[in-house]
Amino acid sequence: MESRIDRIKKQLHSASYKLTPQREATVRVLLEHEEDHLSAEDVYLLVKEKAPEIGLATVYRTLELLTELKVVDKINFGDGVSRYDLRKEGAAHFHHHLVCIECGTVDEIQEDLLGDVEKIVERDWKFKITDHRLTFHGICWRCHKKNDEENKNNEEEKQ
Repeated sequence: MESRIDRIKKQLHSASYKLTPQREATVRVLLEHEEDHLSAEDVYLLVKEKAPEIGLATVYRTLELLTELKVVDKINFGDGVSRYDLRKEGAAHFHHHLVCIECGTVDEIQEDLLGDVEKIVERDWKFKITDHRLTFHGICWRCHKKNDEENKNNEEEKQ
């Protein structure tokens, strides 16, 4: 984690920003909860545990700065809540998401599935792509499994 914080610190410095204690506390929360897709309010509540003096506005400003510097990506899964996702180091593109419409679970796909699509769009529409995002909405494997078990139990009860 420390090496990642050092690299983020260098990224901030190269853009003429400092890694203040408040920014570092926010970055640490994002790193500790990398898989959680936290909202600004979630980040704030977790940062408050580490540094009670930090205000919500400071966390919002830090998240916006980190988004601007492409340290994090601001995402919305259609529920009206912006969430923040650390960009994977060295990733050319944002990763993809699978959002379950039943339980709300968000799974990630790290593999870039759109390379060929990008080439077609750039060629046929003369559109220079700088990034892309892909979110699938459906029913996750966990809910499928639960639904299959419930259906099986219902069938057994009928017999």
